[in-house]
Amino acid sequence: MKALYLAVIRFYASSIGKKMIVALSALGLLAFLLGHLAGNLLIFSGPDALNAYAAKLHGLGVFLWVPRLGLLGLVGVHIMATLHLAAQNRAARPQEYVADATLRATRSSRMMVLSGLTILAFIIYHLLHFTVGNLHGFHDDNGVYRLADGSMNVYKMMVVAFGVWFNSLFYLVALTLLGSHLSHGVSSLFQTLGFTTPRTRPLYTWVGRLFAVAICGGFASIPVAVLAGFLK
Repeated sequence: MKALYLAVIRFYASSIGKKMIVALSALGLLAFLLGHLAGNLLIFSGPDALNAYAAKLHGLGVFLWVPRLGLLGLVGVHIMATLHLAAQNRAARPQEYVADATLRATRSSRMMVLSGLTILAFIIYHLLHFTVGNLHGFHDDNGVYRLADGSMNVYKMMVVAFGVWFNSLFYLVALTLLGSHLSHGVSSLFQTLGFTTPRTRPLYTWVGRLFAVAICGGFASIPVAVLAGFLK
């Protein structure tokens, strides 16, 4: 057991180990984003479809907190490993090459830590907004956001929330930063996992950009549709 513990510590102490942890946790988070987007886009199928999907999730009861806590754990591990890796890289980088490296770096790569921390703040706000319901009285007891069977009217919650322009603005700004994070992160993921070669690097760069546009465009379509009056 001690030998395994020491092996894990040595693995994490190396930059390769941190990069692998960042990459593997990113895979889990990307899978969540795809699933979350698929569920959210049910809003375009009408209230019944979205509310039925939400009711199935909430029907899991306390077991719903298993994936929730797993997601928060992935976010925590991803952020911790990324910050440690950034600090390790700064400590190992010769001072005379700092300016040149910055010039070569893409805007997305230079903003990874900032965009990641901003996304974390948004996740906390998003959980308080829709999951915990501490904002806008979504989990009130007067039945405004509840259906006849007592379940939450998630369709109405989303339309009301995104109908407030500053909520939608904050959401869209967060999505812009998420897009920047995904664009660089997805392309880096292929490199960390050993798929990238000098020949295929441009391809994976475009894969990262297209994935970011697809995910963020999908999420952004909801507040835009609400503000435009297509969803009421």
